[in-house]
Amino acid sequence: MAATVAAEAAAHVRGERSLAVGSSGRLDVEDTKSSDVDPVTAIDRSSEDLIRGRLHELTSRGAGADPVLGEEDGGALVDRGVTWVVDPVDGTVNLVYGIPASAVSIAACVDGVPVAGAVADVSHATVYSACVGGDLVTTVAGEDHVTDGTVPRTLQHLSTALVGTGFSYVSSRRQSQAELLVGLLPEIRDIRRMGSAALDLCAVATGRLDAYYEHGLGPWDHAAGSLIAARSGAVVFMPPLVAGQDEGVGILAAAPGIADELAGKVLGITFPVSEGHP
Repeated sequence: MAATVAAEAAAHVRGERSLAVGSSGRLDVEDTKSSDVDPVTAIDRSSEDLIRGRLHELTSRGAGADPVLGEEDGGALVDRGVTWVVDPVDGTVNLVYGIPASAVSIAACVDGVPVAGAVADVSHATVYSACVGGDLVTTVAGEDHVTDGTVPRTLQHLSTALVGTGFSYVSSRRQSQAELLVGLLPEIRDIRRMGSAALDLCAVATGRLDAYYEHGLGPWDHAAGSLIAARSGAVVFMPPLVAGQDEGVGILAAAPGIADELAGKVLGITFPVSEGHP
């Protein structure tokens, strides 16, 4: 179900962007969230509307439909039962600028833990999905490809690891993240910053990155991607989905041979922000 709805929403995002893009090649920004550089577009909102509508149709029972926690319209993660955790566009800045790295992320969580998830790559019409006990499924042009353990298991040295990360839209946290990166960069092969946490986690799952870490993500950013990475053989350290973004807790997905060493370098610190942050 997550993969089907994510694919539908990604197709919606692709189509709406082609219709809405201006002469500059960029989308208009309707609003901002965590800071003045954290944009919201009409497509973010219409994508979430589509997802919520489809999930309501597909999960409605006598007692009502499953609850949804979404980045744009909020909601709550229930302690017992199913909650759908949704990011209608992960990588909105990329979508605004026309950079082909944005995704739709949908996870089914039971008692606050992801049990099934899908990440749909908007630009490349590819869906990554997994469930507890299952393998990674990559769907391209409607054709499923099942992969058992694509994470590179032979990597043993952090010095040869290609690592992904991301940065906050809050300036004080971004400075702290940059300082952490300055210390890490001489110890790894190189760094990549794609601009979509969901796609970064899928890149670890498919072996295009050896590791990914970031601090201060929302649950919608990583609920699906973390499960996908874990089912592909990565070691995943993730905060509880109820952890707030302001707490600045880190997440890490990495190839097994470097996971503990990298965790010791990036997860022993948090980057909290306070209300009224700059």
